[in-house]
Amino acid sequence: MNTTTRKQKIYDLLKSIETGDSAAVAVISPDTYIQHNPETHEGGEGLAALFKRLAKTSPSVNVVRVFDDGDYVFAHTRYDFSSSKIGFEVFRFEGDLVVEHWDNLQERPSEPNPSGHTMIDGPTEPSDHDRTVDNKDLVYAFVDDILVNGRMDTLAAYFDGETYTQHNPVIGDGLSGLGTALEEFAKQGIVMTYDRIHRVLGEGNFVLVVSEGSLGGQHTSFYDLFRVADGKIAEHWDTIETIPPREKWKNDNGKF
Repeated sequence: MNTTTRKQKIYDLLKSIETGDSAAVAVISPDTYIQHNPETHEGGEGLAALFKRLAKTSPSVNVVRVFDDGDYVFAHTRYDFSSSKIGFEVFRFEGDLVVEHWDNLQERPSEPNPSGHTMIDGPTEPSDHDRTVDNKDLVYAFVDDILVNGRMDTLAAYFDGETYTQHNPVIGDGLSGLGTALEEFAKQGIVMTYDRIHRVLGEGNFVLVVSEGSLGGQHTSFYDLFRVADGKIAEHWDTIETIPPREKWKNDNGKF
């Protein structure tokens, strides 16, 4: 199956949350589907029932970006149910069917961030496909250096000065915005740690990194999407989600 068709199938699948279209759920393998959202029951049949139930609440689903990397398709989406959330969805294909799924969701704030950006605005179409591997290596090195190991002396090398657009709800543009936010976190006693990088996916100039760590002492999943321009990190979107305790999981597959 070509990647354009896979992307379309994932777009249709996510939109079926809004439409209730049961045919779109046929892309999910009924026999081998592995669900990593700890609050969702296992299996494609459970997913179809969930989507059908959600469709009755008149939800809105805006699929903003869809990318592919090998057997993976990943999407950046706004969901409006009883509350509004921003999510990253990652799907793994085997042939024509999705056999595995991960996601990360965060409540969408009502106001833009200090630089006037929302969690989803900005460029949506990938370019520089011939640089995918280089861009993945760059972003992996940044997350490993700065977020996992705290090598702050290398920070400036990853950016083109202040040319950096930030979509995190509480952080402004540029390295100065990042520095201000980190200082504020420290004042409030908020400790954020990245302990492990689980997955790096990319298409062209867009790279998604899935990491595990903690925020404010709570077990946390971090999904960070970066746009790279001319070998430097130029833009960043993210979602941060607290992982529920093991006894509250509805399946046994783990978040990652």
